[in-house]
Amino acid sequence: MHHSFLRISYAFSVLLFAFPAAAQTNVITVRFIGNCGLYMTDGSLDVYVDFPYRSGAYNYIEYPASEIDSIRANATHIFTHRHADHYSKKLVKGLSGTVYGPWKVKKKRRADLSAPIYAAAAFTVESFRTKHSLSRHHHSYLITWHGKRIYLNGDTEKAETVGQVQTMDIAFVPGWIMIDAKEKNIKIDAPRVAVYHLYPNQKVTADNPKITLLQRQGDVLELTY
Repeated sequence: MHHSFLRISYAFSVLLFAFPAAAQTNVITVRFIGNCGLYMTDGSLDVYVDFPYRSGAYNYIEYPASEIDSIRANATHIFTHRHADHYSKKLVKGLSGTVYGPWKVKKKRRADLSAPIYAAAAFTVESFRTKHSLSRHHHSYLITWHGKRIYLNGDTEKAETVGQVQTMDIAFVPGWIMIDAKEKNIKIDAPRVAVYHLYPNQKVTADNPKITLLQRQGDVLELTY
């Protein structure tokens, strides 16, 4: 399987809160925006995953205009693919930060660049070329931040890629990946799994304590390293 690297350098135990966390030392905060959209920060580096997207696209989660207004200047934006529920070309044009994706995005940057994003070597991103129906270009990602490993599935339908990644600290996957992994007896090697990309009123339950359902916009994960 083709995979490549973006470089920057970053560990964690996970707690879920329904409110923003106060700034702390040695904490990565991950805030759920909607769909596969996440905002992650350690207080110095700001990273957005699959955001901004088109609010309410395909009947998925809407977000208020304040989410766009509050985007941090000079942040890093990483996109899995360009479907409207993950990406908005119009909104991306107005960003001041650096944008990466598996297709030609802002200033023709691609997710499989092997150049540093930031000089501070505390964050690395490994990209995996994965398949998603109706999308020619789709990547999943493994972020290593302060030594911890965070897997970001995006929309790929098959569990084989996440099943090949070992010793993750947390994996962000849609519900269909959980179903596919169970049917194929594929182990997700992470003590914590966050299920995202749910419809606003989708009825989902989790009977496994390692699974966190991201259904409420603004839910926050604190990742302590």
